[in-house]
Parts: sequence; structure tokens; C-alpha cells
Amino acid sequence: MHVQIETSWHRLLASEFEQEYFKMLTETVRTAYLEGVVFPPPKLIFNAFEMCPFDEVKVVILGQDPYHGIDQAHGLSFSVQDGTPTPPSLQNIYKELQSDLGIEIPKSGNLERWARQGVLLLNATLTVEKDKAGSHQGVGWERFTDTVIKKISDEKSEVVFLLWGKYAQEKGIHIDTKKHLVLTAAHPSPFSAYNGFFGCRHFSKTNIYLKKHHQKEIQW
Repeated sequence: MHVQIETSWHRLLASEFEQEYFKMLTETVRTAYLEGVVFPPPKLIFNAFEMCPFDEVKVVILGQDPYHGIDQAHGLSFSVQDGTPTPPSLQNIYKELQSDLGIEIPKSGNLERWARQGVLLLNATLTVEKDKAGSHQGVGWERFTDTVIKKISDEKSEVVFLLWGKYAQEKGIHIDTKKHLVLTAAHPSPFSAYNGFFGCRHFSKTNIYLKKHHQKEIQW
């Protein structure tokens, strides 16, 4: 089946799109968009891949669900569209960034600038119904994103994976830690950020690793 996704990812995942589970997933999601309000907008479902082609992936930041409020989700984990108030988890990410690297907290919650530098901002589930967190969990997205993570692990080397919270860390079973750097911490949510996210210094550790392996550092 034809899926509108960036060319390098389409080549990599072509066989996945022919799997029966993915066809069922596509039908479920299409029906949900027709019958209700679902985020992100259809053309932005695969935005993380569009912004960060496979060959350019240097860092993966794994989220769980898209934001489920109006004008928030645009296909990048933790990111919101310009003009949208910065959500609490992203506020905490910015606070850690400021503490770690002294970077002034941005006014915008749009993380496209990270994605264009090789940061794949991947949610485990790529769609969600309005005001219903987790509503598209268990329909097949997790299997698809497991495959994405495993493809990156198998076919690339020296990628940094930032796994924040238990849910993201469980996806780490698909990553070869001999080839890649896996950094784990508590989720940046206000409910858990003080349990190990603050002070994790993942942004500086990422750049130290990239520099050590002769890759361009991320301008966070």
C-alpha cells in the first residue's frame, strides 16, 4: 500500500506497510478521522520522518502520545505548533536544558529546529482522539514504531537514544547498546521530573558523545 512518508523512510519501511496489521491500523485511523476529531492533522502524522530523514538521524527522543488539545500536536514528540502555549513537560525539558547548557528558555514550543539537525522526535503512538489521551494505543502504532527503532538500531551506528520515563525505556529492548548510546531518566512530566529528569544532563551528554564520534553537535 502507498503511504505518504519521506522517501528514505519509505524505502526502509516498505515491507512494513504491506503487513496485515498495518493495513488494519490504517483503516482504524482513517475511520477515526472521518468520525471524530483526531490529532495531529492527517498530513502531519509522519511529520517526524519528514523533518528528519533516515540518513540524518543522530538522536532519537521518544514520546508516548501526541498532545490531544486543539492546535498542539504536529507530529513531533513533545513539540507544539508556533503560537501554542508550551506544555508542562516541554517547560521542564527547557528548564533542564537551561540548567545543563545555560540556554535561555525559548518562547516557542516548536522543536522543528531540533528535527532539522537530526533529532527524530518520535511518539510511540502517532495519532490520538481529541481530549482522549492514549485513545489510539493498542491499535498497531506501537508495533510500527518498534520496527522504526529496531531499523535505526540495526542499520545505523552511534545514535543517541533519550528514553524518558518507564514507557519509553521499555521500548529500549529494541536498541543494541553496543552500537549506540542509550540515556534514561524519569519523564519530564511535572509528576515525575523531580525523580531524576532534572539533573540528568542528557543534552550535554548527547553532544559529548556526538563530538567524540565525529558528528556535528546539536544546537539545542
